[in-house]
Amino acid sequence: MIHVTLLAHTPEPEKTVAAAARLCYSPATIDELMEGMTEEKTASFVDMLSQLGHESPIEHASFTFGIEGVSRSLLAQITRHRMASFSVQSQRYVAENRFEYVVPPEIDALPEAKAEYLRAMEEDQRHYERLTALLKEKHLEEKLSAGMEPKAAARAAEKQAIEDARFVLPNACTTKMMVTMNARSLRNFFRLRCCNRAQWEIRELAEQMCALCLKAAPHLFRGAGPGCVSGSCPEGKMSCGRAAEMRERYAAGRG
Repeated sequence: MIHVTLLAHTPEPEKTVAAAARLCYSPATIDELMEGMTEEKTASFVDMLSQLGHESPIEHASFTFGIEGVSRSLLAQITRHRMASFSVQSQRYVAENRFEYVVPPEIDALPEAKAEYLRAMEEDQRHYERLTALLKEKHLEEKLSAGMEPKAAARAAEKQAIEDARFVLPNACTTKMMVTMNARSLRNFFRLRCCNRAQWEIRELAEQMCALCLKAAPHLFRGAGPGCVSGSCPEGKMSCGRAAEMRERYAAGRG
């Protein structure tokens, strides 16, 4: 199950964004800009930026998330969002003994498919453990022959073994990561990944992240969500046809 935590964000993100926007048009010093930013002025400036489509000041606010319980398949998708920083648990250095995995809802709902899927995961685990054992034995012998101390040799041999054994692990295997994006990149991420046409796992992740951002910076993320929430559906003939439903849902989520 996906679990997302908002670990950190720019202090007073909306005030920072509003001050950056004011700076473009004001002769005031930085200190004067910050001192004059009341809560009302901050909200007004942030709302105005959204209306004007002036998004560069939004990049001054960043948000860092801790993400758990997602598949390596999702990892391949989220790293396509290049204006972001990622730190991911490594299968090269962390052994996947009894690895956890994601079960797609459509497979989970069909008993015969689920049984086949679980058998595949168990088989992958056996192959991984067998390969790790064979490779570790080989590397350990080589390192001991080279004069390495036994404990150090065993640690090094295991790390070298799992580096190659990981190639049999499935996309379903879970991973953990920390992700940092600025607010402009996040809003674009939500436009694309909260959409009904996005793959189910990354859509669920995006929805959780969006809800956390909305709590932390409600004006900055007021129009966040799939593209149809803040305008017409950008999917054209590929539209899911549920734009009105999505607008109502996201409006309700904003209280």
